[in-house]
Amino acid sequence: MTQGNGQPAADASDATIADGNPEPLAAQVIAALAARGQTLAVAESLTGGLVAAALTSVPGSSAVFRGAIVAYATSLKTALLGVPAQLLAAYGPVHQDVAAAMATGARTRLEATYGLATTGVAGPGSADGKSAGTVFVAVAGPARTVASRLALTGGRPEVRAASVQAVLLLLVTALAEDIS
Repeated sequence: MTQGNGQPAADASDATIADGNPEPLAAQVIAALAARGQTLAVAESLTGGLVAAALTSVPGSSAVFRGAIVAYATSLKTALLGVPAQLLAAYGPVHQDVAAAMATGARTRLEATYGLATTGVAGPGSADGKSAGTVFVAVAGPARTVASRLALTGGRPEVRAASVQAVLLLLVTALAEDIS
């Protein structure tokens, strides 16, 4: 789900990716879930609460948003989100399967219809053998879990902001596919 330049892919009708503002996507997510009577929980690592902040900035989000777990330390991914320790030992915290497990953990532990997750390396340098800009985002829902690898460019603020946009867009896409 990335473009050739490493930025999140965007639908031509979605200006929120191009302008770097996650609020329109967050509002779209909140409205769609509210219309369905569904809820959302978030597990964040590299974004450190930015996804939750974007979602809770939307008026009426309390009807949909259950909560967030910011599990920055690797050990907390297991303790708070139930990410299998063997998975973390095998791949480290920056991996597609870890993102999927984090999203599932948020969904399960916070009793939500959907769970979102972000994990990766914001920079400035590499971590756990992964280069800055390596990010995984995931959505866990009632029917399936999807995860996406991103290769983002820019400094730490840009990588974190693009990660927020990417995980919200992944949920918008999953919601649209769940309808059809």
